[in-house]
Amino acid sequence: MGQYRVTVDTGGTFSDFVYVNEDTDEVTIAKIPSTPDDPSKAIREGVQLLIDKGVPASDIRYFCHGTTVGTNALLEGKGVRTALLVTEGFRGIYEVQEQSRPHGSVIFDILYDRPKRLVPASLTGEVSERVSFKGDVLKELDEEALRQTLCDLALREVQSIAVCLLFSFLHPQHEQRIREIIHEELPDVSVSLSSEVIPQIREYYRLSTTVINAYLQPILAHYIANLDERLASAGVNTKQKYIMQSNGGMATFAATAKKAVATVLSGPAGGITAAVNACKTTGAQNLVTFDMGGTSCDVALIRHGEPSISNRGKIDGRDIALPMIGINTVSAGGGTLARVDRFGTLEVGPESAGAVPGPACYSRGGDQPTITDCNLVLGYLGEDNFLGGGMRLDKAAAIQAVEKVAKPLGMDVLDAAEGIVRIINVKMQEAVKAISTMRGHNLQEFMLLGFGGAGPLHAGRIAEDLGMAGVIVPLYPGVYSAMGLVMSDVKHDYIRSRLSDIASVPESEVEAQFASLVQEARDELKAEGFEASQTSIERSLDMRYAGQGYEITMPIPDDLTEGALARVRSEFDESHRQTFGHTAPDQPVEIVSYRLRSVGRVPPVNLPSFEPQGIALEDAIREHRPMRFDKQTLNCPVYQREKLDVGVSFKGPAVVDQLDCTTVIFPGQTARVDSHKNLIVTIKEA
Repeated sequence: MGQYRVTVDTGGTFSDFVYVNEDTDEVTIAKIPSTPDDPSKAIREGVQLLIDKGVPASDIRYFCHGTTVGTNALLEGKGVRTALLVTEGFRGIYEVQEQSRPHGSVIFDILYDRPKRLVPASLTGEVSERVSFKGDVLKELDEEALRQTLCDLALREVQSIAVCLLFSFLHPQHEQRIREIIHEELPDVSVSLSSEVIPQIREYYRLSTTVINAYLQPILAHYIANLDERLASAGVNTKQKYIMQSNGGMATFAATAKKAVATVLSGPAGGITAAVNACKTTGAQNLVTFDMGGTSCDVALIRHGEPSISNRGKIDGRDIALPMIGINTVSAGGGTLARVDRFGTLEVGPESAGAVPGPACYSRGGDQPTITDCNLVLGYLGEDNFLGGGMRLDKAAAIQAVEKVAKPLGMDVLDAAEGIVRIINVKMQEAVKAISTMRGHNLQEFMLLGFGGAGPLHAGRIAEDLGMAGVIVPLYPGVYSAMGLVMSDVKHDYIRSRLSDIASVPESEVEAQFASLVQEARDELKAEGFEASQTSIERSLDMRYAGQGYEITMPIPDDLTEGALARVRSEFDESHRQTFGHTAPDQPVEIVSYRLRSVGRVPPVNLPSFEPQGIALEDAIREHRPMRFDKQTLNCPVYQREKLDVGVSFKGPAVVDQLDCTTVIFPGQTARVDSHKNLIVTIKEA
């Protein structure tokens, strides 16, 4: 029957599956209700669906998972009891951070409050040792004092310890010895070393990242072990089992269990990978991705076919200094709740009905109005074709739920539903603006790529209101993040901080710094089963003008010949001018860190293109039903996506139904089907 790839993206409401037959390139999909208490239950069920169709478990040779286990634990404050060990005299770093409040808009927020520390002061211990800024040992590690500190922590029942010593990225031996002693004194406690998690300059960011890793690592390690057992019980024993990372690449189960902090954007990262592929198939090089699911909405910007990657980011106000795709997330999904507060004001979000009990129309015990209920009331969703007819929606229950908002406001149910949707749309528009217009990008040059279970329901209106070039809805929008997992490669990031003046350091010394990183990267990929021909190395330098507090990452060639660094310096000046509007070519430039990314290339899946079959547009019409647009109720066609032929076009208002999603084509918009069966929506007729 062929070898199969199975990928799954676990969301707050549904778990999305993609099954690809590597011999025929045939793609099938499935959506299964998530099991928040243990996401691996739904994954086991989704794998079993394929096996029940006659595919031997041994034919599943590749498995990749986008998970929100670590993300949810961080956002909900449900990590393990974590302690922190720091150099004596520096216990205040975690509390002081960089200043009284972060950079950006929060400087002007009079109600701003810092997120609660993951490690309280009572669980922060000081270690008697000291290393200089040159990496020289000024004071040896006091092991007896350390053992006494660990005895105190044992009484407090800590489950994980983060170790972050001053300048440990230059001299990691003290941290490594501390781990050995912890294993002797507290053998069941997990340990995260800053010199391994993120060996780079800037104490607070290194500390924050290490603490988050320690806070999440036992949870993710337990989850991965449990998932591995469930897959094995189904007969899936392939060595190619991966977890999606925040950097847009995959890592093995074993590597992920050691570096949990690298998975905080695991869920939405797959959709960005698929979007990069969409740039190739559609020819649209500038995209804003719009991934709206059951509980949240993730947006990202792709310019010239490349996603935005940052070396540092924030999750729920907490700093993480690891490479990650630039994704902006807001609490806006199909399950987002609406209510009228005690002052008579309509509020939408951030609370969500989640998978349990879910929207009122799911008939699972929910009785509060959600965005999904509103879309059903407005006629955008049908009662009997949700999930391809696999799940019936209760419109009467949806109306009853929306009435809880309509009556207090003295509004008609349809008007209330439109108002709720309009508010959530504005919230999502603000998220799009934050990554585009607020950073100098012209949205008229960008298409909106709508996906996720609820994205195509709202994408047309949002693109129109923002003045964007149009909308792209891929063939499988409801499982698009899982589709991206099929297209991903294994990626590992390495960094080493060594401060030097670029004018005085020879190219040979830079090559020497990279040499050990390259060897480490190649050894890791080889251990994961990649041949040398399947791997590639990307090198870059973090550079700054001397005295600056920030760097620009500059790519460098594979082989630095004489004079190459002078050219890199000139390119840095130009990059600084483009980024900040000014340059200082007469000022010294420093190399701060050496970065390396290794890539293990997974054989690509060839997603097919299609030829016209001569199917008339009328044959794709499933039904007509009344829909509400701007206080007008119109009788609109509902097309079945699978029956829309390549090359056909039609005007809105209309709805396109399919197994995994529903797309709304708003009045004045035109949709056409391209050769990859993407829906290309233009806002106005040319």
